[in-house]
Amino acid sequence: MKKDLVIFGAGGLGREILFQMQVNKEFLKEYNILGFVDDTPDLLDKVVNGLKVIGDSKWLEQYPAAINAVICLGNAKHRKSVAERLSQNKNIDFPTFIADDVRLSEEVSFGKGCIFCFSCIITVNISIGDFAVFNSDCTIGHDSTIGDYVTLYPSVNISGNVKIGDCSEIGVGSNIIQCKNIGDEVIIGAGSVVITDIPAKSTAVGVPAKPIKFH
Repeated sequence: MKKDLVIFGAGGLGREILFQMQVNKEFLKEYNILGFVDDTPDLLDKVVNGLKVIGDSKWLEQYPAAINAVICLGNAKHRKSVAERLSQNKNIDFPTFIADDVRLSEEVSFGKGCIFCFSCIITVNISIGDFAVFNSDCTIGHDSTIGDYVTLYPSVNISGNVKIGDCSEIGVGSNIIQCKNIGDEVIIGAGSVVITDIPAKSTAVGVPAKPIKFH
């Protein structure tokens, strides 16, 4: 019997993940996609890309039966907040979604609720936390460590032995050279090249990337 599943978030990432699920035959053998869950009031009961918005987070927090949820929110802190609230309902499981063309070795460990989008390459001896999102065309080199709730936007390239802290977001097309550490809650601007360690709770941009503000 298939497992019921909802996509949390009917925004851009949620619609992209719906498409990637719909073309993944192995995924559809295991899961029955019930609909979107979204906290935008105007979307309730609307049909988005052929899939109905069937409830909001409060509805899902109180769901009385076994259900699976994939949290499709690009913002790391928002995703963490939603995941922590939904985790209070023990009926909800958080499967990891892996697009059908992802190259991911057996020497990779990852937690619950992760998303690996089209054309990602995750090589060897890599540790990934919970609820991390890897947008399309990202690469991660050997012996890297990726924390909880990390977001990699499209076409990010991470070399070997890199560490990225919890709730950090790496902008579109950024590159991180080997053996660098990025702290918790860091934002790396699009197109940046990281060649030095980046301290926690900072925003870094440029080539090479340098912190421009702290938060």
